[in-house]
Amino acid sequence: MILDTVLMALGAILRNKMRSLLTSLGIIIGVASVITMIHLGQSASQSVTDSIQGLGANMLIVQPDRARRSASGRYVDAPPFELKDVEAIRRGIPDVNVAPLNARSVSMSSGSATYQTSVLGSTNDYFAIRGWTLGAGRQFTAQEVTQGASVCILGQTVVDALFVDQNPIGKTLRLVNTSCQIVGVLQAKGGSFGNDQDDTVLMPFKAVQRRLIGKGDVSTIFVSAKSPGEVERVKESLSLLLRSRRGTWKDGDDDFSVRDTKEIIDILSTVTLTLTGLLGAIAAISLFVGGIGIMNIMLVSVTERTREIGVRLAIGATARDIQLQFLVEASVLSALGGALGIVSGVGLSFLITRLLEFPFVLSMPAVLISFGFSACIGVVFGFFPARKAALLNPIEALRHE
Repeated sequence: MILDTVLMALGAILRNKMRSLLTSLGIIIGVASVITMIHLGQSASQSVTDSIQGLGANMLIVQPDRARRSASGRYVDAPPFELKDVEAIRRGIPDVNVAPLNARSVSMSSGSATYQTSVLGSTNDYFAIRGWTLGAGRQFTAQEVTQGASVCILGQTVVDALFVDQNPIGKTLRLVNTSCQIVGVLQAKGGSFGNDQDDTVLMPFKAVQRRLIGKGDVSTIFVSAKSPGEVERVKESLSLLLRSRRGTWKDGDDDFSVRDTKEIIDILSTVTLTLTGLLGAIAAISLFVGGIGIMNIMLVSVTERTREIGVRLAIGATARDIQLQFLVEASVLSALGGALGIVSGVGLSFLITRLLEFPFVLSMPAVLISFGFSACIGVVFGFFPARKAALLNPIEALRHE
């Protein structure tokens, strides 16, 4: 009996293919919208994670606080770091890479070509911290780092701008009122948060201090742990060491910040997922609207098929059989809309992520939940029309024109 009921329901749906498709349209749009929003949110979150991890693995960024309130009540900048702080971290915290950093945007030239970008002053440890490798040439020698020699390593974007179809190794690059010999070229890394990581020039820290900035401050200290499990330990050790060196351990009011890239990932991912949930909830409203559309069409169907229902009741069908038939029709329409919505949603998500250059993340739980929810909508919104059909009086139904 159940199989016969299912076959009759499918036959009724196939007799009105266009109306069945239009009835399922609300569910199709609802499911596609929910799946698209969820997948775009997860893809955006993955893109954020990949971008931050591309900046460096297990990395901590240490900077002086900006605009602190002084004892007189005015806002002043905290004292900058010095190279002695970098050496203290290297000696005091085992199993870490430490690199100072200063940066300045300058105009540079080679031959008749000119270009403007940031020159970064650091040490060889900076390559390991940021995950940079050389595509050609070499890193700085220990003597070049110690003496602040005028040598430099170029990012691929700078090479493309100044040395088209040329090997830049060994050539001289003019920077404002100084020059440097090119000893290496970085392997391309691509963009991160809209910034081109290859648009840079690296020089020994002391060379940038003396030739471009003119003072011995350290604006930022980069520290990386050997493994993700060591990041918290290194972070706590950093805070204790710098509090002691800067004299802030007594009042506990740090005049520096230690930022963990994992914290940044967690914050941005939370924001992204919250917005995704909000947009997904809004998109889910269309599922409710689609359910109302199914209920409306099923009520019309009950009215159109009243005489058919009367015939079935007259030849022995029970009210339960009639109710089951219409419930099956509503559920099949809803499930059909859910299946088409899943295909549309996944396809649309893939297309948009390709256009936005996000990684495509397929969430099977989201797909399965959306399909199950769409099938349940058919049962919920199909119950009233099915119940109305089951309660028809056989005699009155047979007289219906």
